[in-house]
Amino acid sequence: MVPNVFYRAEVLWLFLKLEGGLIMPVSVRIPTPLRTLTKGADEVKVEGKNIKEVIESLEANYKGIKERICDNEGQIRRFVNFYLNDEDIRFIGNINTPVKDGDHISIVPAIAGGN
Repeated sequence: MVPNVFYRAEVLWLFLKLEGGLIMPVSVRIPTPLRTLTKGADEVKVEGKNIKEVIESLEANYKGIKERICDNEGQIRRFVNFYLNDEDIRFIGNINTPVKDGDHISIVPAIAGGN
């Protein structure tokens, strides 16, 4: 009897998903000032288990983006806001906020000014 390779792959995939080991893609909305780094894309798909890993994945795919959104300690800059499914991550878990398949992240630069 020949082992069913597809069955084994499906069992491995299910195990990784249940154990939190499977990294799934999330959508990230890119603000206009950063689109030069994403070749004009307003939304990209990257992988990560949390916001920190998503930022690292962004940097791996779009060199220079991390220095625009993070300070020297790797923390998100004060004037950059991250929203996970419309929730500000600063009130959830900041860069350690977990993400899952199908989540939507928005990077929103703060706007100041006025009279």
